[in-house]
Amino acid sequence: MRRWLTGLASAALLIGFVSVAPAGAAAGLTATFTKVSDWGSGFEGKVTVANSSGSAVNGWTIEFDLPGGFSIPTAWDAQHTASGQHHTFRNPSWAPTLAPGATATFGFNGTPGNFSGIQNCRFNGEGCDGGGGGNPGAPGTPGTPSTGGTTNSAITLSWGGSSGTVTGYRIYEGSTVRATVTGTSTTISGLAACSTHTYAVAAYNSAGESARSGSVTATTTGCTNPGGGGRGAPYLYMGWGDPPAPATVMSATGIKWFTMAFVLSGGGCTPSWDSARPLTGGVDQQTINAIRSAGGDVVPSFGGWQGNKLGPNCSTAQALAGAYQQVINAYGLKAIDIDIENSDEFENDTVRNRILDALKIVKQNNPGIQTIVTFGTTTTGPNYYGNLLIERAAAIGANIDVFTIMPFDFGGSNIATDTINASEGLKNKLKSSFGWSDTQAYQHMGISGMNGLSDQQEMTSTGTWTTIRDWAKSHGLARLAFWAVNRDRGCAGGGVVSNCSGIAQNNWDFTRITAGF
Repeated sequence: MRRWLTGLASAALLIGFVSVAPAGAAAGLTATFTKVSDWGSGFEGKVTVANSSGSAVNGWTIEFDLPGGFSIPTAWDAQHTASGQHHTFRNPSWAPTLAPGATATFGFNGTPGNFSGIQNCRFNGEGCDGGGGGNPGAPGTPGTPSTGGTTNSAITLSWGGSSGTVTGYRIYEGSTVRATVTGTSTTISGLAACSTHTYAVAAYNSAGESARSGSVTATTTGCTNPGGGGRGAPYLYMGWGDPPAPATVMSATGIKWFTMAFVLSGGGCTPSWDSARPLTGGVDQQTINAIRSAGGDVVPSFGGWQGNKLGPNCSTAQALAGAYQQVINAYGLKAIDIDIENSDEFENDTVRNRILDALKIVKQNNPGIQTIVTFGTTTTGPNYYGNLLIERAAAIGANIDVFTIMPFDFGGSNIATDTINASEGLKNKLKSSFGWSDTQAYQHMGISGMNGLSDQQEMTSTGTWTTIRDWAKSHGLARLAFWAVNRDRGCAGGGVVSNCSGIAQNNWDFTRITAGF
């Protein structure tokens, strides 16, 4: 029967065995710490104290530290006190003696979950390994790594050392260990030129592994940008606007890629085109097949302004990642775009974070895929919610490849100037969040405009779009898109409609300009 203690004597979490020995008699005394269960918001642990020496132990004390942010609210079968992160457990009053060959256990519950292990364990003032040498528990969390330089094929990292006893450090990219070292720096080599990687570090010893550090993202050199341009992929929407035959547009303009809109919820967390058309076998697949037959490819876009979206309908990041994966598998994709702009996703902290968490999972499961996030902006850069999105992407190591802004509906008259200013604001935010150089930040940026008249009657002429394209190309941006190929036809004075731009132009002028990116 468990005897529950409260107040300062409370703690709940069964966490493993740790060797323990009293002062002057450490040999043969051990304490093992085991994490019994973990439910995300908390955990249960158990410590087993064992006496394999030939003498009785009269009174035992186990001390250890918890990593920052963790606490023990309840405990049983031991007297518990705490001072900050330092916790002390003494034998219960009813069991002062630990006979030779005997064991005793105590347990506790801790918060939050995802607990990695105790630190700096002591048994009656000695180490907890049974030999007086000191089993310290798992090390503390290392410092967030920083990049010390990049080449065409390598990235150099360094980080702050962990507290406690450290055997070495493991450098993770997603769930994969890329290197194991004993010092606090390393060079990851054998990388592709102009490839982006996100790393975190964990320390380890015989007692276990620490929590992972914060992450750092870096890109190898060898990029052809700036000057080379990235992917020009205007939106093509089969749901309205007299969608044109893509092969006709490709032949007339030289465009190779289209951003296909929109994958939404077909009911719950099941993806479908526009919530109305099947994921495969319908007009959207026929269109993708036609584009690929003509030598091109597609980037499916999830979300958009209207409709029933997957982000709010999928209850967890894992479920949302699974929905994205269905589309990736259905079409063997090289890239996906998450158009997160309406308040149900962009301004909803839970859903916005779920999307980023899901994209991290997608990237881990599909290392070669390009992930794009598209969102609104102010004339000076990302707004409050855009900044939150970027900050969280950096904090969790989501490894987003391209952050695309939509610089329109400002109500102003100079779209070219506003677009460039907004892009520079995005660049500065990416630099401060990820530690990138100007060049690296530009390589992770995109622009998605609105050809002709915008919803607020702003006018992007073919000349303005050429200016924007040339700026994006000269600065090495990764993506250039516009809404939409359906509207890339002239209808001067026609307003904002689905099948033309509202200005005088030739068919496919904006697509032709975009192909030059």
